Amino acid sequence: MAAPPDDVLWARGLHYAYDGSPALQGVSFGIREGEVVAVSGPRGSGKTTLLRCLSGRMLPAQGEVWFNSSPVHTLGRAARERLRLHRFGWIDSSPHLVAELTVWENAALPLLLHGTGYRAARKQACAWLDRLDVGDCARKRPAALRQAERQRVAVARALVHSPAVLFADEPTAPLHRTDRAQVLRTLSAAARSHGITVVLATHDLTLTRTARTADETGAALADRIFTLADGRRSRTPPAEDPQGPATPEGTAACSLSV
Repeated sequence: MAAPPDDVLWARGLHYAYDGSPALQGVSFGIREGEVVAVSGPRGSGKTTLLRCLSGRMLPAQGEVWFNSSPVHTLGRAARERLRLHRFGWIDSSPHLVAELTVWENAALPLLLHGTGYRAARKQACAWLDRLDVGDCARKRPAALRQAERQRVAVARALVHSPAVLFADEPTAPLHRTDRAQVLRTLSAAARSHGITVVLATHDLTLTRTARTADETGAALADRIFTLADGRRSRTPPAEDPQGPATPEGTAACSLSV
């Protein structure tokens, strides 16, 4: 069955379990090109698992995932890795930078892996670093940066090659409130100016409320909210999580993804 023509990414009936404990129970999801969707829910609701299945980082036990009418759930590992490299971007809740590379080289890594010339890759990477207010760190190594600066570099790396779909798993978790607002505005602006589709996982109701209304510039941060509870889609907004930023659900290791 082909994906609906107006959805760039589409999933139906996703099931996944960790050691017999269900993480997703029949979840269906669709997102249109250039849309920004916030996947909300409390800790352990299945947000990270959903993003990993949608992006091909994991295969669902049951269900279908389609990207531009291509069945992601039937692709082999090598084909899914190529898809993630060329068409997807990923931001984790903590930065995973290559310690031996400079900041601009980390940000340019997707372009360099695509075969983009050294000068062109550096120019594009530095433009995104400037946009995220870490341009003055371009020649430094990750160890010389604060955690919030490293996270901004990870955001620049995820955006530099203008992916078709950007998956952001609690991308503002290590940032202060002001930093969170700027990064979210950058993600939203990039989606709209570059036609990037964004799937943003968050348990933060402050972000959810912001996405439902608008930021101080008057631009909506997300087009809609998709809420999960106990691995199922919920029509009820989640309660405030008093424990702070969530960690990714499940036990699967997070590898470097560009």
